[in-house]
Amino acid sequence: MTTPLPVLITGCSSGIGRACALRMHRSGLTVYATARRPETLAPLAAEGIRTLRLDVTDEASMREVVDLIEAEHGSVGALVNSAGYAMSGVVEEAGLDDMRRQFETNVFGLARLSQLVLPAMRAARRGTIVNISSIFGRYAVPGGGFYQASKHAVEALSDALRLEVADFGVRVVLIEPGPVRTTDFGATYVANFKSVGKDYDAFRRRTAEYFDAIYTGSRRSLAGTFAIQADDVAKVVERTVRSARPGARRPVGFLARSTLLLRRLAPDVVFDNLFVRRVFPVPRDEARRGPGGATPIDRARRTTTPSPQPRHEGERR
Repeated sequence: MTTPLPVLITGCSSGIGRACALRMHRSGLTVYATARRPETLAPLAAEGIRTLRLDVTDEASMREVVDLIEAEHGSVGALVNSAGYAMSGVVEEAGLDDMRRQFETNVFGLARLSQLVLPAMRAARRGTIVNISSIFGRYAVPGGGFYQASKHAVEALSDALRLEVADFGVRVVLIEPGPVRTTDFGATYVANFKSVGKDYDAFRRRTAEYFDAIYTGSRRSLAGTFAIQADDVAKVVERTVRSARPGARRPVGFLARSTLLLRRLAPDVVFDNLFVRRVFPVPRDEARRGPGGATPIDRARRTTTPSPQPRHEGERR
């Protein structure tokens, strides 16, 4: 087995990034754990892990860390792009500044840091870039369109980059977790979900309750039952970093494997109506709802079976 060293990990203040730093350090790998606020890394430093400030929206901080590692080791052996956050809210009400900030962190920062480590990786003819994506990098649900769009972008960038650098000995791997029970991520997602107009208020409340149940375990739910821990993802990341043939994508957790299989096999109309609308909260036009709380569309669905829609060339699965 190949063991690329050292490992540079972003977003180590909490969640998946922190779990990756701890697991890989304890397994004997040389780890550089980074975060935007270095004071949040004190527990990792206490474990003997090298900690550094790195803000993926700050070019100077990224260059400084990469230069330091290359001066000490020649090249970064593995880059784990874990920094990111989830912007919540409906597409209609999203602000342009919020959209840009979401992509600046989740996409552009990941891409720029990858650019910075690649020249030395290619010169060494070895290296691994691990991008933490999500099941929402392959499908989307209401209330998180821009977060999910950022993860779709990470998937596309990773696919292109994987093919571009393969002949130079560099591997690019996507990690696709299902829901991860990390209180910080869930609290941020729920707190950020603000509705501007009254038409989406009921949906916002239902969505906040739904994701709070998943991330904190405040009540039983199907997704919450199968939610995984950050260390479950870290195990897969460590195996990926150590593997000579890590593959292109690694779903993590039962929900990731099952829902991605369903997305691949089901036509859009079936996936939307028999999965997304039944499992996730969706906005409802309360003014149009008739007896029993059903809209005309809902009542029509009860009496008709949707016919499969033809796929068009180039349509995403």
